[in-house]
Amino acid sequence: MIRKIGVLTSGGDSPGMNAAIRAVTRCALGNGIEVYGIEDGYRGLVEGRLRLFSKTDVSDILSRGGTILGSARLPEFKDLSVQKKACEILKEKAIDALVVIGGDGSYRGAKSLTDLGVNCIGLPGTIDNDISGTDLTIGFDTALNTVVDAVDKLRDTSSSHHRCSVVEVMGNHCGDLAVYSGLSCGAEIVVTPETGYDEEDILDRLRYLDNLGKSHAIVIISEKICDVEALARKISASTGFSGRSTVLGHIQRGGSPTPNDRVLASRMGEKAVDLLVKGVGGHCVGIKANEIVSFPIDEALAMPKTSRKPLYRLFDRLV
Repeated sequence: MIRKIGVLTSGGDSPGMNAAIRAVTRCALGNGIEVYGIEDGYRGLVEGRLRLFSKTDVSDILSRGGTILGSARLPEFKDLSVQKKACEILKEKAIDALVVIGGDGSYRGAKSLTDLGVNCIGLPGTIDNDISGTDLTIGFDTALNTVVDAVDKLRDTSSSHHRCSVVEVMGNHCGDLAVYSGLSCGAEIVVTPETGYDEEDILDRLRYLDNLGKSHAIVIISEKICDVEALARKISASTGFSGRSTVLGHIQRGGSPTPNDRVLASRMGEKAVDLLVKGVGGHCVGIKANEIVSFPIDEALAMPKTSRKPLYRLFDRLV
């Protein structure tokens, strides 16, 4: 029988993590289980920075972005000796199980601890939507709304000055933020790892749009694909548009989570506690066809990500 669980957030923060912490805490307390919040992810765990949570400790955090627990990366956690030290810390506190909110690296840490005898459940907390085993990750919807708001504003000024705005969005080798925002904003061009990068094709398409009399253009491009400032300069030199680059950067991580992210995080937090109560460990929680599900972490990480080809086809038909 589980008497105590821990909860931590790891990797990059994402809006909705606090909603997940709240759900885990309150669902566990409702089952008579004590909850310990662990500061700064696996680093805080190894350093023994844990604090007992009451119901009021998670009051008024549902609408807050970021994570009240803090987050930090600990590359050394892949070492078995560090993992064993974490298990010793948990054993000293008589903590039976752990909920880990983060990305695929956080999942691997959770699987390692489960293999060492501490049941762990992973929740997908990342704005990139780059985790297999779930249609949506906690924070993606909020980040998408942030991107859409920014691009809508850029379109206003671009149309006033015959500009092409090149907007770099996050994604960590995943094009979901780019293609979803491109569809939502009516962008003229979307460039992602899935589409590949063809600079001359981009310039040709912009010349074509300029010849059609378009007053502006929006190019949305996933991070780590090209130097967007250099691309903007080439657009100015090679087309009739004045190229301007905008890197949205970490502004995409912040802000109050959308209602969709708050509900998603709450549903996933409840599922995590229910799994641990049943003695399940080494699983991660996801949402498939609006149903909250779980898979063994190894199985989920090996799953191919849901194809976005229909979205790209739709984008091409709407341009």
